[in-house]
Amino acid sequence: MALAIRVLDLLRVLSIISFLVFLHFLQKTDAQVLIPQVPTLMKCKFDKIYQLGDSLSDTGNFIRESLVGAFSPFAKLPYGENFFQNESTGRCSDGLLMIDFIALECGLPLLNPYKDQNGNFTHGANFAVAGATALPAEIMAEKKISNSLTNSSLNVQLDWMSSHFKSACSTECSEDLKKALFLVGEIGGNEFNYGLLQGKPMEELRAMVPEVVQTIINAVKTIIGFGAVRIVIPGNFPIGCIPNLLTTFLTNNSTAYDYNHCLKDLNHLAILYNDHLQQVIQELKKGHPNIALVYGDYYNAYLWLLKNAASLGFDKNSLLKACCGIGEKYNYDKSRICGAPGLQICTDPSTYISWDGIHLTQQAYKWLARWLIDDMLPKLKCQA
Repeated sequence: MALAIRVLDLLRVLSIISFLVFLHFLQKTDAQVLIPQVPTLMKCKFDKIYQLGDSLSDTGNFIRESLVGAFSPFAKLPYGENFFQNESTGRCSDGLLMIDFIALECGLPLLNPYKDQNGNFTHGANFAVAGATALPAEIMAEKKISNSLTNSSLNVQLDWMSSHFKSACSTECSEDLKKALFLVGEIGGNEFNYGLLQGKPMEELRAMVPEVVQTIINAVKTIIGFGAVRIVIPGNFPIGCIPNLLTTFLTNNSTAYDYNHCLKDLNHLAILYNDHLQQVIQELKKGHPNIALVYGDYYNAYLWLLKNAASLGFDKNSLLKACCGIGEKYNYDKSRICGAPGLQICTDPSTYISWDGIHLTQQAYKWLARWLIDDMLPKLKCQA
């Protein structure tokens, strides 16, 4: 037993050393990633992380699961160009995502995508898929909202997780998972994104909110059944601030915009969704007092980023513009998206919040992760 403990201690020390070496490399990248020398999440002593979600957290499943993904822009440069030594990994950004920064703050390696047949899953796995919805594909079809990217909705990802645990654990995984961090999303946003872009009326989308939220909560209950004791359930961004939707719903009516020049109606939809999600999380807590169920406040993290963007090094004149794209006001055109031949990229992505008009830059994800970690850490009930 003593030998086993010494081996575990040695492995943790090696992990920290690897982290610091990796940190040194990160600080030399073009994106100028800055992470605290002593990662705050290490006090939680997580040994694994499991991620469910969509393109905000997919580290390579989409480009592996089908030909659609394999030939998508996410599978090639310029995606990933500012971190992964000029090699795309399937991340929908110019570099790292929030889940990557969270893993680093835990002193753990970056999560491999579940669909990577050669991946090392000793420290967890990423089941997120770009384009995924919380609602199953058949329900989306009933609502006449199409998803041409993937059928790997939340229930499919849960099936993958269940299969993974069955193969990874010789017996029940529940005891092993007590030191794991689970992130259920962000997911559920694509239902509304697809609906908006396909012309669904706002009333119909608002009516979908309880069903989407309940699907996510059911997934959380399943994960608790697996043995999870620390679970983060993120909400949605202020979608009225995202360049592709700003472009789609561009209007000359100045009253449609708020003080951040974001579309009020779209942000109100996100607020409705987030409020409902938080209410249901609170209800779930009553039945699981020993489980840390933490709401990930993506909405307020994003507003904080906009408010402090200039002091964080972002170009104040480009806060709502895409770095990789083309278009007059928001640098986004759905007919010529990032990755299209001949498309120009901004000189310095680290000064932009939006990477491609839909997803964010590595620098934006870094600061969002910093805010979220500081907000969530006390709620995770980790021992000091």
